[in-house]
Amino acid sequence: MLAEVTREVDGAVRRPPTRAAVRTKFQVVALLMRQERARVRVDGALTESQRAKQLKRLDEVATLLARIAARDTSLLELLAEDARVSDAARAFMATVMRAGGLEPPEEPPPAAPAAPVPGAEKRVVPRSVISRQLANPFLAPDFEAAAERLAPRARRLAGWELLEPLFRSFEYAGPGATACMPLPEARPVSAPHGRELMPHQAQVVEAAARGHRTFLLADEPGLGKTAQALLAAEVADAYPLLVVVPNVVKTNWAHEVGMWTPRRRPTVVHGDGERVDGFADVVIVNYELLDRHVGWLGDLGFRGMVVDEAHFIKNKSSQRSQHVLAVSERIRARTARPLLMALTGTPLINDIEDFRAIWQFLGWIDDTKPVAALLTALEGTELTPADPGFYAAARASVIDMGIVRRRKVDVVADIPARRVADLPVELDGAVGRSIRAAEAALARRLVGRYRSAVEARADDVVVDGVDLDLARRVAAAELKDSSSRAGGENVFTMVRRIGQAKAGLAADYAAQLARNVGKVVFFAKHVDVMDQAEQTFADRGIGYASIRGDQTPKVREKNLAAFVNDPDVSIVVCSLMAAGVGLNLQVASNLVLAELSWTAAEQTQAIDRIHRIGQAEPVTAWRIIAAQTIDSTIAELIDSKSGLAARALDGAGDDDVASSTDVQLEALVALLTDALAAEHQGETES
Repeated sequence: MLAEVTREVDGAVRRPPTRAAVRTKFQVVALLMRQERARVRVDGALTESQRAKQLKRLDEVATLLARIAARDTSLLELLAEDARVSDAARAFMATVMRAGGLEPPEEPPPAAPAAPVPGAEKRVVPRSVISRQLANPFLAPDFEAAAERLAPRARRLAGWELLEPLFRSFEYAGPGATACMPLPEARPVSAPHGRELMPHQAQVVEAAARGHRTFLLADEPGLGKTAQALLAAEVADAYPLLVVVPNVVKTNWAHEVGMWTPRRRPTVVHGDGERVDGFADVVIVNYELLDRHVGWLGDLGFRGMVVDEAHFIKNKSSQRSQHVLAVSERIRARTARPLLMALTGTPLINDIEDFRAIWQFLGWIDDTKPVAALLTALEGTELTPADPGFYAAARASVIDMGIVRRRKVDVVADIPARRVADLPVELDGAVGRSIRAAEAALARRLVGRYRSAVEARADDVVVDGVDLDLARRVAAAELKDSSSRAGGENVFTMVRRIGQAKAGLAADYAAQLARNVGKVVFFAKHVDVMDQAEQTFADRGIGYASIRGDQTPKVREKNLAAFVNDPDVSIVVCSLMAAGVGLNLQVASNLVLAELSWTAAEQTQAIDRIHRIGQAEPVTAWRIIAAQTIDSTIAELIDSKSGLAARALDGAGDDDVASSTDVQLEALVALLTDALAAEHQGETES
């Protein structure tokens, strides 16, 4: 049977082209010949002469197969160990075996499909991107990129844990420590439409022109980071350029590309990318869409990547952070020295290690150690973490990699000062009593937990006064329960109730400001607080606009234009999350913060919507604080976080700045320690 089928194949191959059915027969004969040869060699029922005779006949078939393959060498692919055997080939093999008197083996059950990569089912490749890839299917190999990835061999620092000391070097920085890499003297940079860069902006562009390629651009909000990034990409020829941004500002980024680099064509990714221009110079995508587009974004051949509001990736375990890091890794693997820029006015949110993901995006570190240029710089200090002066030298080495931090007061003398003015309000009536009762109940629960923990520990443990370590553990347990418990009063529900109780008072004050000073920005966290404020303004006949997270870009732009241009629209009511970034509201110089955020960063972002280049008036942010509640404690903790950021980023601040711990946890610790102190004082007086 094998010899007969082989002769059929030989005749067919002599009349090219070789069709698919012929190729199938060739592969089946080759496979059966191998199996038969192996069977014959171990068949104990055969005599030696019978075995030799059958092997000789199989050799004749093998010789004919070799001649056939010499005529059509593409058939050799079918003989590879990993060659695919099609369903048609398996069916034909069974037919040949039965014709030759053999029973084909039972087919094994189909293998279970491989588990899909998380999120792979959502991934898309826009048609325009496929067109670009087909137009230029090959990316030229960049051997310099491979050399860049070769980390130097550690000598003096071999075996040392280095990431933790690097992070700590920023926490230990003393007053006056530098927070900015050396920047070249700025040359005048003219932009289209008669625009001119300010000197501090031109310095970053000049650094990129001279070859610097990684920047953590941490200028205070309002100093024009978008323009610096776009013009740095222009002088570095970092196109195509990928820009990853929050959803609320991606349309604005396309507008900025048109203003600063009009020769470059932007495209904005929406949904599955049906309208994406795959041949654009600048591709703008928001964090929330990365899971769908991360595949083709990593393979398009970007020569630069900008991550706006880079503090969004501080949580390395989040999908948005992992997608950003994956794309940047692909870019660095394909391109030697790409332009990588992380933009954020608030890179430090709660902890020094918020830097980790940003540094990894820039290629300064990996999961476990500093790499390449940073490791070389650390080796060049000739110090180890055990040596005096290492922390200062390490911090300087990281800053020289590309940290750029300028404050408004230092670089833009014509921007007036800003101030945050706390406006305490009393929560009267049943609502105020209910909130104070809830806070007292929470304090009693914390004290009860603390007392139980004290009684349960070993008798030989003696602590004078309040055990702060134990208090933090008790507060952490309460915080964990609050996050997982669906009902009941906890710190989160209590803070929200305080915000609701303050809403009317905050709106009243904003209305007074609008009548006295003109346009006012009103910020709140929750929709119900915004609703109550807007109802107050409507009742008073005050024109207002609204900027919320559920608005379409068109509605958002219409409302923003109304506030900026319509003299009858006195107040814009903004969501702290939706409007805290990317908006220019400098037509106003007064801002009301109706609710407190949990971080100093969000508060700063909100204030800097009006404290920006071009502001002509002193800026005041009126922070509405509910007196005699946990609201006051949260405000103090937020201010302490601002001090931490000042010391870590600006080398400023006092030595007694609060440590970088979570505001929610510290608020509960303060509530517990105050309750214990009051309890102790009551016992003393009695």
